[in-house]
Amino acid sequence: MLDLILRNGSLVDGTGAPARHADIGVADGQVVEIGAVHGGARREIDLDGLVVIPGFVDLHTHYDAQVFWDPLLSPSPSHGVTTVISGNCGLTLAPMKPENQDFAVRLLANVEGIPVDAITSGVDFGWETFPELMSRLDAIPLGINLGLMVGHSAIRRHVMGPAASADHATGEQLEDMCRILDEALSVGGFGFSTATAPTHRDGDGCLTPPNFATAQEFIALSQVCGKYPGTALEFIARTSQQGFDEADTELMANMSSAANRILNWNTPVINKEDPTLHLRQLAAGRMDEASNVCIVPMMMSQNNPLYYDLHRGYVHRTLPGWGWLFELDLAARVEALRDPGVRQKLREGLEGPSVSSTCIRLRRWESYEVVAVDPPAMQDLKGKTIGDIARARGTDAYTTWMDLLVESQFDIGYAIAFYPGEDRWVTETRKEFLSDPRVLVGASDSGAHMDMLVGGSSALRTLIEWVYQRQEFSLEAMVHLLTDVPARLYGLEGKGRIQAGCAADLVVLNPEHLGVSPMRVARDLPADSPRLLSSATGVERVVVGGTEVYVNDVATGEMPGKLLRSGRDSRTVTPREWIRSLQPAR
Repeated sequence: MLDLILRNGSLVDGTGAPARHADIGVADGQVVEIGAVHGGARREIDLDGLVVIPGFVDLHTHYDAQVFWDPLLSPSPSHGVTTVISGNCGLTLAPMKPENQDFAVRLLANVEGIPVDAITSGVDFGWETFPELMSRLDAIPLGINLGLMVGHSAIRRHVMGPAASADHATGEQLEDMCRILDEALSVGGFGFSTATAPTHRDGDGCLTPPNFATAQEFIALSQVCGKYPGTALEFIARTSQQGFDEADTELMANMSSAANRILNWNTPVINKEDPTLHLRQLAAGRMDEASNVCIVPMMMSQNNPLYYDLHRGYVHRTLPGWGWLFELDLAARVEALRDPGVRQKLREGLEGPSVSSTCIRLRRWESYEVVAVDPPAMQDLKGKTIGDIARARGTDAYTTWMDLLVESQFDIGYAIAFYPGEDRWVTETRKEFLSDPRVLVGASDSGAHMDMLVGGSSALRTLIEWVYQRQEFSLEAMVHLLTDVPARLYGLEGKGRIQAGCAADLVVLNPEHLGVSPMRVARDLPADSPRLLSSATGVERVVVGGTEVYVNDVATGEMPGKLLRSGRDSRTVTPREWIRSLQPAR
């Protein structure tokens, strides 16, 4: 007898093949029959024509801390995600000596927007090495499937201590780093992650440890990945948001070649104010079969709302000419913004000739929508854009934004779309990128930037926008991009497809009711810390390993997820294999 039969569904299997009417039979956590499934099961569910797809596969998340207080890894599964890879951007919680715990906590909190109090209250750090961390996670029941990359910042700090944030490594220190990475990959780490992004700062405002590494160090650590099956590389380069300089382009190619592995980075930016930026970014992503080089950009695929405020100023403190403002206490900040000269200098920092894509987005202040404001007298501003308020006041949008910061004492928050002021050119360019076989659809950042976005909703938002709202992609094509393609990139065995022998990671959708709610603040983290959340509608069932974990946006309490280990749960995908798979394009 089977464990579960989903009857009378419209099956979209992840391969891109046309949907078909089928039953799905499940036993021992795997799909065993598809079609007209005869016989019985311990549990049968009549789907009455609802759509069944594979669970979304999310390769860029930051659930490293959250897994210890929320092993369900919410909100990802409620939005249809059944497999995640964490430990990206060089940020992992192992290896870690006790004396480095404070540094690691504040680093993760500052770079990824996870409250310090939540981490210190929710994580007990009962490990030091990566193998010890994996053993600890083996003992935790998981809601969905989780794999971990091995982070450069953690390795460097473990070996070099505070000097990791100041010095080049000696030959002996580099050997120690390679040995530690070797040890981590031998127990199933999914690969090597690193980042030199200028927005990534530690708790003291200093650049993260990889910024002080030589090219030799990056290449040597990448080379270690080549010894272990089923591994990959992830890298956020210093100049990625300007289109990559020659040094970063060469470094990525050398890392990929040294490891004989695919290297992914995120995220390409499409903005009409710099209409060739995305083309420069894509051009840096070499795919050279002869040299075993494959660089894959991972694209934020939907026009996700991002929330900003200037209390903590995670993003704004990294803008040209803005850092000093956040060294002041709140009262001094408010006083500074009363000065027209200060305002002008801040504006010049955002409008300079060589600014990042972040600057390009953030200087669209007329598009900011007020979503939170504390003073009672300002409540009527909620839901209005800065542009609307400026027109009503008879002032320009930038002046209005500065005025509102002063009037609210910085107690005001805004939402702005990832692609603000989207027009036909932006839409068509986004579609072109999503259709490009060289580009991976993803970059959710789930579990991170809890005060800015709800990354767990990213895949579902993408499907809703491009299939049902814009009607630019078929359901079959978009499901393929969000399930099978990322699973194949990382060689995830049995993931991303609904086929006999694959894991029974299934999502039942009601297309007539698909939606994602507006973001709301929830205080459900340890120490009563806040985060932004959204709810899903139309995601009727989420099944992991044959067991339902969510039904109609309500968790069942079941924890059938699995800690994934490279080599055991993934196979090697070389640059040559991936490049060849793109012919013909997916």
